[in-house]
Amino acid sequence: MNIQNQVQFIEISDDEAGQRIDNFLLTKLKGVPKSMIYRIIRKGEVRVNKGRIKPEYKLLEGDQVRVPPVRVAERETAPVSAKLGKVAALADCILFEDDYILVLNKPSGTAVHGGSGLSFGVIEGLRALRPEARFLELVHRLDRDTSGILLVAKKRSALRALHEQLRLKQMQKDYLALVRGNWQSHTKVVQAPLLKNILQSGERVVKVNSEGKPSETRFKVEERFENATLIKASPVTGRTHQIRVHTLYAGHPIAFDDRYGDRQFDSQLADTGLNRLFLHASALKFTHPNTGEEMRLQAPMDAGLTRCLKVLRNRKTAI
Repeated sequence: MNIQNQVQFIEISDDEAGQRIDNFLLTKLKGVPKSMIYRIIRKGEVRVNKGRIKPEYKLLEGDQVRVPPVRVAERETAPVSAKLGKVAALADCILFEDDYILVLNKPSGTAVHGGSGLSFGVIEGLRALRPEARFLELVHRLDRDTSGILLVAKKRSALRALHEQLRLKQMQKDYLALVRGNWQSHTKVVQAPLLKNILQSGERVVKVNSEGKPSETRFKVEERFENATLIKASPVTGRTHQIRVHTLYAGHPIAFDDRYGDRQFDSQLADTGLNRLFLHASALKFTHPNTGEEMRLQAPMDAGLTRCLKVLRNRKTAI
């Protein structure tokens, strides 16, 4: 264990303002368990402007935060090296970047965050790629096996503005998914509440359940194939595994979904060479947090998805 044995006094900058004190401490005290952070807040060892606060207190610019001495766990893994092949490959995935945001076409199979036994995630890779960046945080998430557009904020003010757009449902995300069977054209919206369960293994499984959170996804048929449909899915809410569970609920699971899929359907796609979840975040529309400009960015599909569609089109013309 490392011991940070001196009291720290931190003045909150404009970029740091707006976040809860517990979340602020989690980023400042790397390796300190959440339980300890809540304990030092509850005991009054953390003070803002010399007064006690609650974990949900939102920091203001100019606040003086007293952080007590704490034990910090040693890093179990070495920092991600900027020379790592995966990090270098991320540079080729950047679709757009300025002083406020970075937009990436995330490869399938790469987690957005390290953890759960993974030392490497997109955010760790980007921090190694941009060591001079003082702030890099995910605006939203993508499942590990989902590819496509991922938005990263480079300033706290940008993160706040983009999170507000998400909260007000002003950000539009479009995904492409290859699903089993003939998607019914009249199925334009699926509204089904989703309940998340955490298994003993730590695995997350989501089910449609009346006790779950309200969830809505809009669908549009893009292309039909023999026993498969390419659909555009636009989630209105942002629940875990939402598109994957809503397509299953509609009777059309996504190709190569190892959690909610259909093995028989997957075997029918063997000759396409597909070996990953066919779910791709293809487009994102939002307002730039600084300029106010409306932005619509698109992410091309990788070679595996493109090849799969080409084989299916060839099958269709051969009939």
